Amino acid sequence: MNRRNLYIGVALAILSITACKPSLDEFTPSAGTKADFSKYIAIGNSLSAGFADGGLYLDGQKVAFPLLISEQLQKVGGGEFKSPFFSEEQSNGSGYIRLKALVNGQPVTEQVTDKLAYRSASPKLLTKFTDPINNLGVPGMRMDMAFAPGIGTAAGNMYFERLLPEGTPPTMNYFTYSTSQNHTFFTFSLGNNDVLGYATNGAVNEGPTTTLTSTALFNTLLNNYVTTLTAKGQKGVLATIPDVTSVPYFTTVTRQALLAAVNAASTTKVTDIYIATKTGPRAATDQDFFVLPFSSAGLLGVPNANKIPYGLHPLNPVEDKYVLDTKEAAEVVARVNDFNKSIKSIAASKDLAVADVNAFLTAVKNGIRIDGLSVSAKYITGNGFSLDGIHLTPIGNALMANVFIEAINKTYGAQVPRLNISDYRGVKLP
Repeated sequence: MNRRNLYIGVALAILSITACKPSLDEFTPSAGTKADFSKYIAIGNSLSAGFADGGLYLDGQKVAFPLLISEQLQKVGGGEFKSPFFSEEQSNGSGYIRLKALVNGQPVTEQVTDKLAYRSASPKLLTKFTDPINNLGVPGMRMDMAFAPGIGTAAGNMYFERLLPEGTPPTMNYFTYSTSQNHTFFTFSLGNNDVLGYATNGAVNEGPTTTLTSTALFNTLLNNYVTTLTAKGQKGVLATIPDVTSVPYFTTVTRQALLAAVNAASTTKVTDIYIATKTGPRAATDQDFFVLPFSSAGLLGVPNANKIPYGLHPLNPVEDKYVLDTKEAAEVVARVNDFNKSIKSIAASKDLAVADVNAFLTAVKNGIRIDGLSVSAKYITGNGFSLDGIHLTPIGNALMANVFIEAINKTYGAQVPRLNISDYRGVKLP
């Protein structure tokens, strides 16, 4: 198998959404007449920014899905699209993890620490990029934080602070910044972090980034955002929020895998792993989600001061922050569904396109076959998700871009060419 085919992984499942659509050469590219692509901006969080492998770095920025969309829009008359790229000298940006080796089939990763782009170590601040840009994606941005003052300061979000000139008043919020770009077209993909931060912390609220945003607040803020973005008749695409429990961050470390590892290292058979829940400790089930970092935490089985092994006895259960239990997962999924109802309703009220990102991840959760290829949401071997188990590989970004492009073509009567996914890679091998 050649390297190109090896990279075709789980994110191919997006094609299930676009199956039976015209092939890349079955139509003449056209912008149509229902949307103006002359100044396209992308509003969003880490996915829009090109965050991958646990960090923001140049190679990831260059394949961010909004940039890939813009390249296709330019084929039908779209305008220039600028991104806040790190320089070659600081190309590793915030730092990230890379795959160092596979040992007995298990990944060994390492942190990249050279060619970073920090101008301050404490507080951590990145090198400024204050030129005009079109990709406004800010890692960590939430719907609620988009309207809050102080997020663009040194005490706030370093990725947003990087984009603002020195001396910017602390009252400048992301909402005002992103809606004052004189755009003609937009993509909008905020809201994921309003659920994800809570979920990845095992539904433990430890501050603003781990709070679960209320549906009422989300509705109000989204309506305000979209009303402002379309005030001059502009068109765009709203993205649904994915079911976060579908990604490798939650599906890789299973109860069965943990039990197998414990029993392989012990002469005494272990049948249960105990977890802390909000109603007390209990034995874990296969419907509970252990978060990806738990696999490398090295805690399971380690005795406490009373010689009770961690996670193997109800008196020393796996901490709540490492597990999204069944009740917590149901709460998260319900909130995602509520948010998506709002997104679709508001999009319909403004005659805007919807990119169903939720359908994309749901399609790959259990594994499917497309054009003779088996695809799944497996960590690393699936190739659609990067090493952090949440963000996308280049091929995942290309397929995400195709979801948006299909929505654009369907809603606005355009014929924007889709990307050829074989031009992009999956997880980068050692």
